[in-house]
Amino acid sequence: MSPRMVLKTRKAHCMEGAMFAAAALRFHSHPPLILDMETTPEDEDHVVTLFKVGNHWGAIGKTNHSVLRYREPIYKTTRELVLSFFHEYFMEDTRKKTLRRYSSPINLAKFDKLGWMTSEDDVWYIPDYLSKINHKNLLSRKQARNLRKADPIEIRAFQIKEHEKETD
Repeated sequence: MSPRMVLKTRKAHCMEGAMFAAAALRFHSHPPLILDMETTPEDEDHVVTLFKVGNHWGAIGKTNHSVLRYREPIYKTTRELVLSFFHEYFMEDTRKKTLRRYSSPINLAKFDKLGWMTSEDDVWYIPDYLSKINHKNLLSRKQARNLRKADPIEIRAFQIKEHEKETD
């Protein structure tokens, strides 16, 4: 959904939350930037809104989990910022860490002619675009093979949720 429809329905998943935050930051003279993080096939990708304070990156994310949200603007590169999500990004049942790739910052102004901020229609062209662009690897194959699984304390922290039951 577009930011307009997020306001209207008062609902959002990570993609809508990222677009909403990008629109809000744009209103305050920041470029509307998002970044896509890709996982292994069994997990779900995550999208965050990027912003800079001085020369350092921060992020705003919408998620039900306690650990994949806001990042302070302290990261020199987007790769550093993405790595800050790494240890909290795992499958609860298998404990396998799943974050693998990330995109360059995407300026949503490229979709202005399509009305991404105010459309009453779905804006699937944005997630479709994210699925087609190049993503950079976070890990080598050897690093991915040698990852330890999430431990019990990480799993307990992951289980803290804003809403016990996910809503659409």
